[in-house]
Amino acid sequence: MASKSTPKATVPAAKKPSTGTATVSKKKATPAAAALGKRMASVAADRVFSTLHIAVQGRIATITLNRPERLNAINDEMPGEIRQAVELANADDRVHVIVLRGAGDAFCAGYDLKHYAEGDPTNVITQPMPWDPMIDYKFMKRNTEDFMSLWRSYKPTIARVHGYAAAGGSDIASCCDFIVMEDKARIGYMPVRVWGCPSPAMWVYRLGAMRAKRMMLTGDLIDGKQAFEWGLATEVAPLAKLDAVVQQLAERMAGVPKNQLMMNKLVINQAIDAMGLEQTQMFANVFDGITRHSPEGMWFKRYAQTYGFPAAVEWRDSGRPLPEPGPGDFGDAFMERPAPDARSLWSRDVSGKRVAKSAKKDKPKAKEKSKRKSAKAASDWSA
Repeated sequence: MASKSTPKATVPAAKKPSTGTATVSKKKATPAAAALGKRMASVAADRVFSTLHIAVQGRIATITLNRPERLNAINDEMPGEIRQAVELANADDRVHVIVLRGAGDAFCAGYDLKHYAEGDPTNVITQPMPWDPMIDYKFMKRNTEDFMSLWRSYKPTIARVHGYAAAGGSDIASCCDFIVMEDKARIGYMPVRVWGCPSPAMWVYRLGAMRAKRMMLTGDLIDGKQAFEWGLATEVAPLAKLDAVVQQLAERMAGVPKNQLMMNKLVINQAIDAMGLEQTQMFANVFDGITRHSPEGMWFKRYAQTYGFPAAVEWRDSGRPLPEPGPGDFGDAFMERPAPDARSLWSRDVSGKRVAKSAKKDKPKAKEKSKRKSAKAASDWSA
């Protein structure tokens, strides 16, 4: 009996992709995926978060820190909302790459110390004495883990940095896989001079020991060009071209299957973990609490509460010797009144830019009033 011939497998002809857009397989959405899509649409419409918003275009999710009136300074809600937004992007099958950016004039100017240093009425940042280091540790470690969601994201993350990534803003940027900077933007952690230790502790892993010490023992800021030369920034560009450079990098990775991106990122991350990242962060979070409860830290907060945060930061960043009161000394000898316009150089830079920007928009008769308002608004920035 003759055997039946096996039919040849037919291969469907390749479809020509439409010009300028990536082809995406059209699978029927599951109920869970449909619900997620609705939630993502809700997020994009700013109905979920108070400090940021998220939008998806093609294979790229963009998270925008959205406190421009405070230069996107970190408040109580922002760290947790960053983690939630990253989790949403990771759960969205459309997304291959996540871009993090800041609205307005800066990426992020650090913790909102107008509140935390001058205010803090509930003693979250500086506790009454005797203090409990583990209460402080739980608070800061939670923030660190929220920022590290960018590092541990299964999908690559890009920090698009313009203006400033100062203090806590540099924490957020350094937790991303890539930092793409404006050439004139500045990044660094000024509070290492007093009242701070960067809790994610990513500097040594990104720069090596010598340059990490250069940053952490001076509190200096470096611009985008130097960050690129040192290997901290992946790319650098003028502000007018920054979006195009970010988009080019994001699109290059977005063409890679998600599982490939995930596997290769996990391989690299585990190597950093094996170097002791978790132990380094434990030390950094404990020490960060100590810096705010040491004699020097207690003096700094008292000075900020008495004369305003801009004056305290001016002393911190000026290079003048900082007080070392000693145990039991509340720093009475170091409470001299500052100059009326005391403000750090970087705060002056922000103030000048905002005054100029406001003056261009205002009518001639309102220019002087706008300058006074802008100068006041910029005089108490964060970090």
